[in-house]
Amino acid sequence: MTVSHRDQPRIYVALDATQPDRIRALLAALDPALCGIKIGKEAFTAHGPAVIEWARARDFPVFLDLKFHDIPNTVAQACRAATALDVALINVHASGGRRMLEAARQAVPAGDEAPGLIAVTVLTSMEDADLADIGVIDGAERQVERLARLTAEAGLDGVVCSAREAAAMRALFAGEGGLVVTPGVRPSGSARDDQRRVVTPAEALAAGATSLVIGRPITAAVSPGEALEAIIAEL
Repeated sequence: MTVSHRDQPRIYVALDATQPDRIRALLAALDPALCGIKIGKEAFTAHGPAVIEWARARDFPVFLDLKFHDIPNTVAQACRAATALDVALINVHASGGRRMLEAARQAVPAGDEAPGLIAVTVLTSMEDADLADIGVIDGAERQVERLARLTAEAGLDGVVCSAREAAAMRALFAGEGGLVVTPGVRPSGSARDDQRRVVTPAEALAAGATSLVIGRPITAAVSPGEALEAIIAEL
């Protein structure tokens, strides 16, 4: 049975790895009672659905982070295929537009037992200058608001956004089961790496995030399990 989108973990650990031994070691080091696993393009491209099976075999909820962005029919078919993989969360890219978002919603009908369906607004690696390079001249905050409102109008369950926008997003997706998923989260004292718009885990939850995506502060730690537990203690 697919994990209910209303039962999302507070933390998804980003599985930023391609080597099978590394992936299996990380899964073994983490407690599925404390976190879910975010499987992105690296691991999925290397191993396909098998990597989801590895995580589900240990009872981890899975966030399939492939950011589907294509013509509406292609995205709908991809979302149907993802739903069949027993994942808890699927995302698309809101910049695909209204018809694409509506097609995704039709492919993954809302319901307690369906995976959560959320949309990426603006990547947390992007700043105003980066957006200006691609023709978005009114900045990240305005673009996030614009795309999030479109996502809500299309009936999706929530968004991926920076925690700096989480409060506004929580108000927009205020109903039961509304999801605000925030990457770019770094514990106090951690390196920013290639993220730009970052906050601490406690700040993200206080701002209205429902789930946090945390990668290298956990996966690059000497003991990933202890790093996860330390973050939970900080919360």
